[in-house]
Amino acid sequence: MRQGKRNAVTQEPLGVAVVGAGYWGPNLVRNFQASDRFRLRWLCDLDVQRAERVLGGYSTVQATADYAAVLADDSVAAVAVATPAGTHLDIALAALRAGKHVLVEKPLAATYADGMRLVTEAEERGLTLMCDHTYCYTPAVGRIRDMVHSGELGEIHFVDSVRINLGLVQKDIDVLWDLAPHDLSILDFILPDHVEPVAVAAHGADPIGAGQACVAYLTLQLNTGAIAHVHVNWLSPTKVRTTMVGGAKRTLVWDDLNPLQRVAVYDRGVDLAAPQEIGADERREMLVSYRAGDMVAPAIGEKEALRGMVDEFADAITHRRAPLTDGRAGLRVLDILEAASRSLQFKGAVVGLRAGH
Repeated sequence: MRQGKRNAVTQEPLGVAVVGAGYWGPNLVRNFQASDRFRLRWLCDLDVQRAERVLGGYSTVQATADYAAVLADDSVAAVAVATPAGTHLDIALAALRAGKHVLVEKPLAATYADGMRLVTEAEERGLTLMCDHTYCYTPAVGRIRDMVHSGELGEIHFVDSVRINLGLVQKDIDVLWDLAPHDLSILDFILPDHVEPVAVAAHGADPIGAGQACVAYLTLQLNTGAIAHVHVNWLSPTKVRTTMVGGAKRTLVWDDLNPLQRVAVYDRGVDLAAPQEIGADERREMLVSYRAGDMVAPAIGEKEALRGMVDEFADAITHRRAPLTDGRAGLRVLDILEAASRSLQFKGAVVGLRAGH
């Protein structure tokens, strides 16, 4: 045991480069710098001055606009991509072809086809490809996944997510592609392996004339007969981030904006007696019974999600295993987003998803 600890301590940090110094890049820079598993070598951005401002006092990290120089650096084992989705394919593909492990911001790529190229390239080269589905690394979502997978909630009957706030209205993508990846990645993360979405229907509206949907509703059919629903909205005067996971045994409510009680578990619900359990002459209503048990709020620790994500990236590389949110998880999210976009075009038509990824 001591030997294992010593190996863990003396293991050389992995050299990493961050590409993109805009909205999300600085968060990655901060977390890679704070991790003893990585050594940040480069911050690459077309605007070198912006990169230098982000680095501030991190004098050991080089700022550059020359991506080729980053990929040519043998001390760089991994590249983290925090650029617009339309650039993910070219940047991540170049990194994989240079033999680097790759972390990509959500969504994995601009299209399913592009995402598949990245997944195939990584698998053929034996490299780690990971999606930064950040919410999956929050302590709350980790706890929800554990409760679902352990059977504590029972068979899943429904999932309902709401992610609404005022703005920021995007120019290049609709509210679906902007906000829904969060909820879809969480859904993919928490569902048991035998439960998966098989079809989606989406409805959207653009009441302000922004040129793309500003309000959208997604309804997902699961292969078990259960249902999942996602509401995303740029126009809400209030900010709401809640997810309800209803099971046969218990129902869980996650309120991400309530630090005092992020997760509440209700032993309340509806039970349906099997027909053979009641006499033939009893009324149909007798099949239904209501359960009114306790509400429990489990203690959830506070830890920055990105710190957990960085640790998972390091573990996946070091132990040569698939990360929890690997490239195929990113593909499954892209599949739903593309199907939902098609559904929007056809006024809410039900669109089937690809079988297996």
